[in-house]
Amino acid sequence: MAEAATMEPTVESAESESHDFQAETQALLSLVINSLYTHREVFLRELISNASDALDKARVRSLTEHDLLGEDKKLEVVIRPDKAAKTLTIADSGVGMTREELQRFLGTIAFSGSKEFAKRLSGDAAKDASLIGQFGVGFYSAFLVAERVDVTSRAAGVTEAEQAWRWSSAADGKFALAPATRARRGTDVVLHLRDEHLEFLETWKLRELVRKYSDFVGYPISLETEETEGEGADEKTARSCEVINRGTALWTRPKAEVTDEQYAEFYKHVSHDWDEPLARTHFTVEGQQLFTGLLFLPKHAPFDLFHRDGRSGIKLYVKRVFVMEECKALLPEYLRFVRGVIDSDDLPLNVSREVLQHDRHVEQIQRTVARKTVDMLEELAKERPDDYATFWREFGVVLKEGLHLDHDLKDRLAKLCRWESSGREGLTSLADYVARMPEGQPAIYYISGQDKAFLAKSPHIEGLKAKGWEVLYFTDAVDEWVATAVPEFEGKKLVSATKGAFSADGEQKADADPKADPEWGGLLELMKNALGDRVKAVRMTDRLTESPVCLVAGEHDLGANLERILKQHAPNQAMLGGKRTLELNGKHPLLQNLKRLQPDLSQREHLREWTEVLYDQALLTEGSPIADPVLFAERMSKLLLEVSSRALGAPAAEAPAADAPAAPKLEA
Repeated sequence: MAEAATMEPTVESAESESHDFQAETQALLSLVINSLYTHREVFLRELISNASDALDKARVRSLTEHDLLGEDKKLEVVIRPDKAAKTLTIADSGVGMTREELQRFLGTIAFSGSKEFAKRLSGDAAKDASLIGQFGVGFYSAFLVAERVDVTSRAAGVTEAEQAWRWSSAADGKFALAPATRARRGTDVVLHLRDEHLEFLETWKLRELVRKYSDFVGYPISLETEETEGEGADEKTARSCEVINRGTALWTRPKAEVTDEQYAEFYKHVSHDWDEPLARTHFTVEGQQLFTGLLFLPKHAPFDLFHRDGRSGIKLYVKRVFVMEECKALLPEYLRFVRGVIDSDDLPLNVSREVLQHDRHVEQIQRTVARKTVDMLEELAKERPDDYATFWREFGVVLKEGLHLDHDLKDRLAKLCRWESSGREGLTSLADYVARMPEGQPAIYYISGQDKAFLAKSPHIEGLKAKGWEVLYFTDAVDEWVATAVPEFEGKKLVSATKGAFSADGEQKADADPKADPEWGGLLELMKNALGDRVKAVRMTDRLTESPVCLVAGEHDLGANLERILKQHAPNQAMLGGKRTLELNGKHPLLQNLKRLQPDLSQREHLREWTEVLYDQALLTEGSPIADPVLFAERMSKLLLEVSSRALGAPAAEAPAADAPAAPKLEA
């Protein structure tokens, strides 16, 4: 047998050498430009964010360098489209850059000047700065639309205009630096657009992108436009400048300073809804994470509320810069109707700032959003119950999904749920139901089906209503899983009126042996034999007071309504719901008649046929389809013919076969 091989530890050679990784600059730059960003339009967001950082640096430095800004205190961003030159300029009056900084910041891929600046801050200055850039690659998004980029910059504090510098590159792996002239401090980024991207010179397009991505940047963003006046020799071109961003994010202001009208206007802006919201919550969370949220409840459900790919209403901002339109990661699925914004200072984004990376910080924000939304709903339900009823009719079916999806908030969500019931008009909660329960009622009863009108007439709840026990109407498909998620409430079990055995005292009992029942045993056995494997058993019940029969499922089996729902989604798949039990109302005159006829052997065939009719009737009253509608119609026609013929005192129009037993005269 060969000896086992042994693993010797690797020993580093004494002559081991250390080397730096080498990068092919052109290939790396091409990767950043062509593979990092999904949408070309984000170049404007990135360049405005860089300009905002430059303005922030100037503002923070001016707190200690009092002469830094000189006489020019204005901090702004200006966008200048020039269709004749095919250039788009993004200019700022920020801190600017020296020759060395231009070479280091723009000539080194992934070097973040903002991050470098932030490292040097401490104390109040660090808190006061709101720097957006962190990766050092946003500038290169300019090459998504430009064939060449020129950057002219004059550093703050430099008194000579000639001490500006120009950085130029065509993204070919090289860049050039040359002296330039700029009248004021700051930076001009000039994009020489490719012909296929000249749409970014249109003022309507620029307005749209600024309002989408940079509407709440904390500095004014102005758009320069040209207007031609007069004709011929009198024609003149006039330039005007208009601020096109809001500048101040509503959610960053103290709640006491924001009016209801301003909140309503902002809601319409972020949701594109024509109506005002039902409720709102405005909060700031501090600690390990710092983020602000402004959330709204709409009055109306969107058309895509139940679409698998329906939109989420949370807009994500990072330091007031728009990042994502539908940030589903921050909103639990069962709260997808919520609209609003989340603005975080330190969310983990990918380099392109277009994708949110999932980690514990994202989960913490989602938990906070869920709790704040539930707080808002609880306040609405308590303070304005009519408005809450409006909300519930639009979104209640979605909120109930949280009973299964959110274990932490399940108990609070259960208190927010509403249903219609047999006890009162309108919606009721589980807490109100329990408060109305009469003494001796052992459980919370419910029945599931398609609508209230149908359920209110169900045979299954006749006994419950006769005792004055209220029944909740579960009419949403998701309600079938409510009792599983919330098996009891305030010590009271949720019990289906269509499942398990039932007695007048509310206690469930096991099926008795039909043969042991001297009064009904014979009929029970006959009916079970007639129905065969279609039913689990036939038994007497106290559940019915007016109807002759009904079908009930086992306590742990699928109910008829859930079985129908599952078959709609998987029509070719057999449902393992278990056989149901046919229950008989012994006080009903029809069953009394059948019991008296049962000993008569000549009536056995009629009894079997009537059993089939009763079984189909039970299926119809629970909302289930019958196996053979044509046969059911024939049996009903035959019965109606016999009854109508006797009423006329004449023989039936079509006599039964000679060997068939004569139809008995049933007592009323």
